[in-house]
Amino acid sequence: MNARYLVLGAALLFGARAATAQSPADHVAAGDEAHRQMKPVEALVHYQEAIAADSNDYAALWRAARESVDLGEFERDEAKQKTYYADGERYAKRAVAVNPNDAEGHFSLARALGRVALSLGKKGRVRYAKQVRAEALEALKYDSLHPGALHVLGRWNAEIMRLSGFSRFMAKNFLGGDVFGEASWNKAVSYMERSVAQDPGRLVHHLDLAEIYRDRDHDGDRERARAEFETVINGHATEYNDRFYKQEAERELAKLGPR
Repeated sequence: MNARYLVLGAALLFGARAATAQSPADHVAAGDEAHRQMKPVEALVHYQEAIAADSNDYAALWRAARESVDLGEFERDEAKQKTYYADGERYAKRAVAVNPNDAEGHFSLARALGRVALSLGKKGRVRYAKQVRAEALEALKYDSLHPGALHVLGRWNAEIMRLSGFSRFMAKNFLGGDVFGEASWNKAVSYMERSVAQDPGRLVHHLDLAEIYRDRDHDGDRERARAEFETVINGHATEYNDRFYKQEAERELAKLGPR
């Protein structure tokens, strides 16, 4: 067996033994530190340990949902990715059940549902899209400036507008997607610009805003998109997936071509 795996196994075993002395709050704090260090696997283990000790630990539940979705976003193994997203949805639903009056649980659920929807057929996606929107709006009810919820709604509007007119018509009139009629490019821009304003250091907000500008394509949007892509490329990575966002920004900026 590869020595690297032996070392890893020993480390995990030692960590599991040491973990028994830690309280749920200790595990959440350790998970938060691992998250800051961009170590989502380690963070998730700590949050899971906290949940194992206290199944109603709200802080651990919504954080476990966050790490699960983060790990799934760029996972190449489709089966593993579906498991991460399913786990994220499960943790987020439990968080909302434990504390329905807080933004983080609803935002985490909206984000997880959005990822799960990608594996579904058209009718399933429509059903999930309605739930995503509802959970994001619920998060804003408790925190009107929540950058994550604003981001979800910005992207929600953009994804609906990226559908063909015929697809939107079919979803609205035959698949139960009546709320699709409320989507617009201006709402997509407004929500995402507010998300960026509330959390300007988070690269994914700038990336999705750039793609919304690019696809809306109003006067000046091309240069706005270029500026946002450059912000991502030149920005400081603070999250595990930022390296992937930077790569995507580089690819999309190259497609825009020279000024």
